Amino acid sequence: MANVAVYNMQGEQVDTIELNDAVFGVEVNEHLVHMAVVAQLANRRQGTQKAKTRSEVSGGGRKPWRQKGTGHARQGSIRAPQWKGGGVVFAPVPRDYSMSINKKEKRAALKSALTSRVEAGKLIVLDQLSLPEIKTKEFRKVMEALKLNKALVVLDSVDRNVILSARNIEGVKTTQVGALNTYDVMKYSTVVLTKQAVSDIEEVYA
Repeated sequence: MANVAVYNMQGEQVDTIELNDAVFGVEVNEHLVHMAVVAQLANRRQGTQKAKTRSEVSGGGRKPWRQKGTGHARQGSIRAPQWKGGGVVFAPVPRDYSMSINKKEKRAALKSALTSRVEAGKLIVLDQLSLPEIKTKEFRKVMEALKLNKALVVLDSVDRNVILSARNIEGVKTTQVGALNTYDVMKYSTVVLTKQAVSDIEEVYA
């Protein structure tokens, strides 16, 4: 089992914690991680794009001039794609982009992502994370103490003061254990968890 340091909000090491290998020490499966990320991004797409083809735009019911003898190129409709106001060639239509992966694959992908962060030394554990009031300045001090820039902060519960204090800081996202996903873990360079969040993750995924 991997041992990682536990820090306080001032960036000082106050303890160490042993991580469960069933969650934070698995064999990294890059293929599953890729599948999970692609599926999540695909499921975000609305798929409501639409443009009209030449059969859907208004006008153009008759041939604009006769086939021969005018000196113009032959034309069948003023709503052909080469005309202003004409239809779009191979126009996009509404479609469903959603993808699905098995629950076991999704869990394995998340474990792989978390393990990769541990192996890279990009997983930081805090003894606790709480603020007495909503102050972006105070949360930024915590970030600076931990020498963090782009980070995913995983809380063990909904802490309104922390969430709202971090909301306006670029490159920082807060989430809860129940909403943790592979894409966010891989997107942010560092994952910050509270000690209780580590315990909750191990309880759910071990």
